[in-house]
Amino acid sequence: MQRRRYLSAAALLCAALIAASGCAYTDSDVPVRGDRAAAASLESMRGQVLSKGPYGEDPALASDITLTPEEVAKVRSRKATAAISMHYTGDDWTAAQLAGLQKQFDALGIEVIAVTDANRKPEKQVSDIETIMAKHPDILVSIPTDGVATAKAFQKAADEGVHLVFMDNVPKDMKPGAGYVSVVSADNFGNGVVSAHLMADALGGRGKIGVVFYQSDYLVTQRRYDGFTSTIKRHYPGIQIVEEKGFSGPDYAGQSLVAANAMVSKHPDLAGIWGVWDIPTEGIVSAARSSERPDLVITTQDLGKNVAIAMARKRNITGLGAQRPYDQGVTEATLGAYGLIGKPAPPFVALAPLAVTRDNLAQAWREVYRSDAPPEVQQWLHR
Repeated sequence: MQRRRYLSAAALLCAALIAASGCAYTDSDVPVRGDRAAAASLESMRGQVLSKGPYGEDPALASDITLTPEEVAKVRSRKATAAISMHYTGDDWTAAQLAGLQKQFDALGIEVIAVTDANRKPEKQVSDIETIMAKHPDILVSIPTDGVATAKAFQKAADEGVHLVFMDNVPKDMKPGAGYVSVVSADNFGNGVVSAHLMADALGGRGKIGVVFYQSDYLVTQRRYDGFTSTIKRHYPGIQIVEEKGFSGPDYAGQSLVAANAMVSKHPDLAGIWGVWDIPTEGIVSAARSSERPDLVITTQDLGKNVAIAMARKRNITGLGAQRPYDQGVTEATLGAYGLIGKPAPPFVALAPLAVTRDNLAQAWREVYRSDAPPEVQQWLHR
């Protein structure tokens, strides 16, 4: 996921506006839910995965990735080592991934000998992989920063016998079984679909909306966009997408603030805006507040702290589709063990999206992060 935080003046303003308490928003400003078709669609999606793998593979469910007691004993007897090469480590999503990976590796008796942060730079990740390989790990779990630029480094690791497990995407020309064990991903298309149904539910199936998307060739965000826009167009004829604006970063929140401000100014009757993930959506929330639009419905993907606070305070965000990064980490570590003992693995494993509203926010946080929601969230849920 493209999730790096940049502390620009605009981004800091976004976070401050979301957290600020001295605002004229009241409970009566919050959009009222009311679309039976949307509610029924959300219920029917529970536990379902809609995404396909990088080569069009049907998804296996994470719940099916298990080891027998005998297989666990076999893994533990290997006294194996693992390394983790991340694109970035400074956010809640990555922290949850790493926590799940570490816990499962510990349970399997696999020592984690390196965790690296590429700072979203492909050349840094290539260097990280070279450093990791000098330690001769048995398993390497990674999310490629760039599928083309890092491909040779990952292929070299595979050629040297390392068991590779990928998050979300795979390097160019690498194939499951030969080059890597498996790829584990959130259902990004499904998360886009969830956020579309949540938008329709909050709007009562009617209204004009805008879309703020990531203007880059990145599979995860493209699938979210496809899931959202196709669902709105196919299922909700009463909802019109009247404006789309892209951003390229690195100031995701600041650029999205500008995009959303322009939409609201151009379309005074705009009823909602969709954001492609939580950090850009912080900018959209700030635009709604600065434009004095407490009625503007906002949906997104990813359960980040700031959007959770906004949701708890009934500040525009009415729903989002969440990933399950902790469970994803556990699954990735287990698949690494599959590689160690030669157990056949499905080429693509996905985790079902989690629809989050204020009503289930505390429970969803525990499910996503395996911890209680932050105090800043909890204090507003009890008001």
